[in-house]
Amino acid sequence: MKEHSSATISDSTALSRYAGPAWGLLGVIAFSFTLPFTRVAVGGLSPLFIGSARAVVAALLAIVVLTVARSRIPTTRQWARLAVVAGGVVVGFPILTSFALTTTPGSHAAVVIGLLPAATAAAVVVRTGERPTPSFWVFAVAGALCAVVFATVQNGGFGTFHVADLLLFGAVLAAAVGYAEGGLLARELGSWQTISWALVLSAPAMTALAIVAAVAQPPAATPVQWLAFAYLAVVSMFLGFFAWYRGLAIGPMAQVSQIQLVQPVMGIAWAALLLHERIGWPTVLGGLSVIACAALAVRTRQSVRARREPSP
Repeated sequence: MKEHSSATISDSTALSRYAGPAWGLLGVIAFSFTLPFTRVAVGGLSPLFIGSARAVVAALLAIVVLTVARSRIPTTRQWARLAVVAGGVVVGFPILTSFALTTTPGSHAAVVIGLLPAATAAAVVVRTGERPTPSFWVFAVAGALCAVVFATVQNGGFGTFHVADLLLFGAVLAAAVGYAEGGLLARELGSWQTISWALVLSAPAMTALAIVAAVAQPPAATPVQWLAFAYLAVVSMFLGFFAWYRGLAIGPMAQVSQIQLVQPVMGIAWAALLLHERIGWPTVLGGLSVIACAALAVRTRQSVRARREPSP
């Protein structure tokens, strides 16, 4: 009986070990279509409209879900933390990437966004107060440098660094902070509750922005462009976070954030298949460099954490 009980506990531990990465992978798959579909949508919709209106649609869905589930209202302190989440993943990342993708290919954006895993791990370090070894920071800085070099070379040299690249790096920073805070908050509120309340909190401002954008540049999208927008609103802005924040909440957060390393690879593949973008060796090599540095940074942090944890 004792042996049977031990086997049961062992199986349960094994399942829980893979639960976080599995949910994280599901979220990353959902997010991997974001850049190419944004590239499609900006053909008939303004960047400001896409970035704001998708949040409005997602907020309406969130209100329905929260009402049906009768979710408890967050505390005052949790509302403040939800504002950080909203600023990062509801406002910052969608709007910055929408503007960037008006002038840069989806494959290029996907590689720059490949810096996000290391950036998320760094945000977790800052947020939780953990102290990884100096090698972690070496790999994190190396990843940032690789991303900058790739962006400048891809655009024609170090003298032609584009505004779109600054927007993409800003989007990475915004998402990293939103992911780290959202992952921690999901442990208290729940995964879908976290993104739902963040959407509700940002709804008034995003609605105003959507109206301004629609008046300034009336939408003139094709059915395909509206379908791309629908995916951004329903999946990228809402359902994808159900899985992603659940994965981060189960954790460990650094291990789950490593799953993001496959996102730029997927994004490049979707850009090639759906948008027929030409993928050359600079894109491939740049992507591999960013991914390698991000992987080393995240793995270093994991190993430090593992050494500090007591043996069972």
